[in-house]
Amino acid sequence: MKKTALYDKHVSLGAKIVPFAGFEMPVQYSGVTEEHFAVREKAGLFDVSHMGQFFIEGAGSKELLQYVTTNNVDALENGKAQYSCLPNENGGIVDDLIVYKMEDEKYFVVVNASNIEKDWDHISKYNTFGAKMTNASDDMSLLAVQGPKATEILQKLTETNLSVIPYYNFTVGSVAGVNDVIISNTGYTGSGGFEIYFKNEDAVKLWDAIIEAGQEEGIIPCGLAARDTLRLEKGFCLYGNDIDDTTSPIEAGLGWITKFDKDFVSKETFAKQKEEGVTRKLVGFELTDKGVPRHDYPIVDAEGNVIGKVTSGTQSPMKKVGLGLAYVDKPHFKLGSEIFVQVRNKNIPAKVVKAPFV
Repeated sequence: MKKTALYDKHVSLGAKIVPFAGFEMPVQYSGVTEEHFAVREKAGLFDVSHMGQFFIEGAGSKELLQYVTTNNVDALENGKAQYSCLPNENGGIVDDLIVYKMEDEKYFVVVNASNIEKDWDHISKYNTFGAKMTNASDDMSLLAVQGPKATEILQKLTETNLSVIPYYNFTVGSVAGVNDVIISNTGYTGSGGFEIYFKNEDAVKLWDAIIEAGQEEGIIPCGLAARDTLRLEKGFCLYGNDIDDTTSPIEAGLGWITKFDKDFVSKETFAKQKEEGVTRKLVGFELTDKGVPRHDYPIVDAEGNVIGKVTSGTQSPMKKVGLGLAYVDKPHFKLGSEIFVQVRNKNIPAKVVKAPFV
């Protein structure tokens, strides 16, 4: 198992460590609910250094990314980031990712930990454009400072004016005396904040500085379990659960990152789905009775026929109800439809609702 540069720090803080995507990662510290509410109301600090980072640069870099991703890289200006996905040749998704435009002909791409090798091979396969590719995943660390107090906390440690960096924009600056830090107004909790990328050797220094700077505001370390409940309340997809090699971005509600004014892998397949409609869709649902939905639980109709399955589910800390995401067959995926989630052989009634849940 791999370890992030902060592994010893997590152990010393009493984190519960679990294997995740080939890494030993902290799943929780003080408890999922406490960490969840800290991020929604104050601030939380996540070590997400297991994520993968590629640099793609030089002549042909834009053309390569334009062809292997669904979103329109042409729309990116220097200092802007873009959520996107890598489609495969069969109309599925290799991975979802963020593309950062560092400067003309230089891009920074952040991918999921479990897919680093797969994504690298996939992008490399299409690199007939002569772009220079560098896999920096083993050399970089990533911290996510999330929550309504996150900007205030991080601002104490940098001269960069964070208030002028809009959502999905970034800059490179100094944080806590560490230079060349990518400071990005992104994150996967839906509570605001920043993600910072830097060299591994600065990880402990930056972790300690952020925790110390945020004492007054109530910042606490947070693990992967709270990250999961936070993203789910906002209806954000998790690769391997809600999207994978067999799901299309159109089915997954990611039509907004699928731009047809350019050529890209599987374009014709997705264009046809958009025009003709799909037979199943990823939807949000809330249980109308007590129960906790979990990954892979069957979804049935009133007659008990299987019409889908849960891809992500939890008991929402904010709403105190069971909710989740599920692929549901037509016509049951319409908003307001009544569906049933099979929880331990009981069919619990639920309603299809629009995400985000909170």
